Amino acid sequence: MSQLQHYTGDDWVDPLNDYEPREYTDPLEEALAEETVAAIRSKPYAEISPDKTIHAAIQALSGLKVASLLVVEEGRLVGVFTERDVLERVSTRIDDVRELPVREVMTANPIVVYETDPAATALSAIAAAGYRRVPVLDINDEVVGVISPRRVISFLQERFSCE
Repeated sequence: MSQLQHYTGDDWVDPLNDYEPREYTDPLEEALAEETVAAIRSKPYAEISPDKTIHAAIQALSGLKVASLLVVEEGRLVGVFTERDVLERVSTRIDDVRELPVREVMTANPIVVYETDPAATALSAIAAAGYRRVPVLDINDEVVGVISPRRVISFLQERFSCE
């Protein structure tokens, strides 16, 4: 006999029937707790295929004047390639690796945030990631942008302006 209990709905009580929303005295605290990452500007961003060469990636960083590229394959984030990757993994052996694919030196499985996460998560993610740009994904795990300290600070500054 099954150990599961069939729910009939007869004795159901809404757990939120006496819920009182939190009241905030600080608009900044409220924004961080109540607004989502989607409220933080996450575009533009640059992306590259993991099969492109390291040389092409370095050219893209320089030509686009960006510090990072999101490495995307079939609409899915597979890594990030940053100026730090160039300095730490490429610069001392550029002649040996310039024609290798980006996937060989990218930061795989980066920390990400979802656009539905609380805005405060953006701050934590940047601190925890150890790099300054954190990819933003939608609920389907597709890339929608990238957040950076500058973009988070702009979001916070806008909330200070509301006072």
